[in-house]
Amino acid sequence: MSKNTSVTAGSLSQRDTITGMIIIAFMFFMFGFTSWINAILIPYFKISFELSHVQSYLVTFAFYISYFIFSVPASFLLKKIGFKKGMMIGFWVMSCGAFLFVPAAITMTYELFLLGLFSIGAGLALLQSAANPYITILGPKERAAQRFSIMGICNKGAGILAPLLFAAVIFKATDSAMLDNISSMSQAEKDVVFHELIQRVIIPYACVGTFLFLIGLFIRFSPLPEIDTEHESEELAQANSSKTSITQFPHLILGAFAIFLHVGTQVISIDTVISYAGTMNLNLIEAKVFPSYTLTAQICAYFIGIFFIPKFFSQLTALRASTILGIVLTFLIIYAKGQVTFLGHTTDISLWFVVMLGLANSLVWAGIWPLALDGLGRFTKIGASLMVMGLVGNAILPMVYGYFVDIFNAREAYWVLFPCYVYLVFYAFRGYRLRSWKS
Repeated sequence: MSKNTSVTAGSLSQRDTITGMIIIAFMFFMFGFTSWINAILIPYFKISFELSHVQSYLVTFAFYISYFIFSVPASFLLKKIGFKKGMMIGFWVMSCGAFLFVPAAITMTYELFLLGLFSIGAGLALLQSAANPYITILGPKERAAQRFSIMGICNKGAGILAPLLFAAVIFKATDSAMLDNISSMSQAEKDVVFHELIQRVIIPYACVGTFLFLIGLFIRFSPLPEIDTEHESEELAQANSSKTSITQFPHLILGAFAIFLHVGTQVISIDTVISYAGTMNLNLIEAKVFPSYTLTAQICAYFIGIFFIPKFFSQLTALRASTILGIVLTFLIIYAKGQVTFLGHTTDISLWFVVMLGLANSLVWAGIWPLALDGLGRFTKIGASLMVMGLVGNAILPMVYGYFVDIFNAREAYWVLFPCYVYLVFYAFRGYRLRSWKS
């Protein structure tokens, strides 16, 4: 197959399909590595810049608000230049964002760090706009959740490695005592400590920036097949003949809002768990492993998706079970109390229910995407960009959580999860079926 030839998903050879899966799986690994490192950047910046909870969650806000801004432009860019060139540009934009961490660290400027995170998020918006519809249409619709589960393992596997690797690179064995004594230091002593802490991100992010640039080149000249998403079957073309806008697809609009809430609940479960552990007298050095526990729970559920969908139950059943479990775990986080010792940590049991949210969140993304993109035909790229815009939930909901932490406390703030899971249950049982706003 010629590198410049576009093919329809149904006409891909087995070799092209496997090639596409491998390359996109690698991309999802990089998505996870650059995204979930925020879980440790939040408390790291909170300490280094002496931030409030709300200020520290600007990390996720700056990172994910770019999805809202750039997703629609990304769809038009992909439509013009195709998936492969678009992916290359996405990785290069991410590379620029990573390199911004160098001057940010040298000048001790929090706002410049946020600009770097915003740039990384902008590149990811372009990549997500390409990768998610790509993996959705790269095989049978009923096996989409299976493919997304494979991607999820790559994504969350990187998410497990990223905070631990970041912590291993920037933290020293003596830091635990130093962090415990910060409150008793003079401001001059704090300034010296904080400046030294921030300088440690220069080498890691310079390496990441270089690597992302090289990945962009690799993707551009890789054998990744270019899929034509403009093709519609005769039946689908007739069904969509009267459609002039994506707003005429209720199941898509409702699905995009479901993604908004889902990713918000997911990032809350991962990015707040270190801070919540801190309320139980665990310092940053010990608490840094908890995002990895949450992601491990998520990966375990992905394996269920791979081996059991659709052989033993459908991806819709998995979606419904996951959303209901989210409601149950939210109540347990709020109301379950008592000290437990597990994996060497002595904490309140509610912390482990936050970790278990990884199970509830695992198959939701995989369940929503094929339902929301079903029957879009030539509207697939713009529909996918709308879905990616939903990732702004990663920016908004952690800020809402941080706001309620400052007003109430870290445990009560988890109430923000409840209405999110209620809506997700609605979409799983009813919302995805709507094909007309009059229904």
